[in-house]
Amino acid sequence: MRLNQARITPLQDDEFTDEQKEALKPLANWGPVLNIFRTLVRAPRAFKRFNFWGGYVLSDRNDLSPRDRELIILRTGYLCSSGYEWAQHEVIGRDCGLTDIEIQRIKEGPDSPLWNDLDRAYLRATDELVRDHFISDATWDALSSLTEKQRMDVVFTVAQYTQVSMMLNTFGVQLDDGLVLDPDLKR
Repeated sequence: MRLNQARITPLQDDEFTDEQKEALKPLANWGPVLNIFRTLVRAPRAFKRFNFWGGYVLSDRNDLSPRDRELIILRTGYLCSSGYEWAQHEVIGRDCGLTDIEIQRIKEGPDSPLWNDLDRAYLRATDELVRDHFISDATWDALSSLTEKQRMDVVFTVAQYTQVSMMLNTFGVQLDDGLVLDPDLKR
């Protein structure tokens, strides 16, 4: 975590305006409103658009498998030092089929010898996008077993979660109840 307290305080239920309540409606079936949403809904119009795009990345309209998508999201969160992102998606990643060993290995990146070729290519693409905002020809070729749309979804997923990590880190969004900060992401 970059900050030990929020720079922008998450709204409490009794603080939501009608516009903010309306913006949060699509999340009604997700359980408690998370701190990320309680913070971002302070800008309800931006939040609605953010939620629409984020909904695409996390949906089955994204042609990456849920496991592969979470591999990419976790690597992005780790590279961006986003403790909140990591903690949330560590849970989601397990639900999508990543093992505890794989989740820990994500921190090592693409050079770990235990990854298969496609996982290694996903991780390398993520590293290149976060660090250079570009996928090299060699890595693009390593993703050649994917469809064109899947390659696009790799870029869309990294881009979305780089943006999310920037917001979480800068706004100081704190962990929700029940989440644990990974010791490698303490600052």
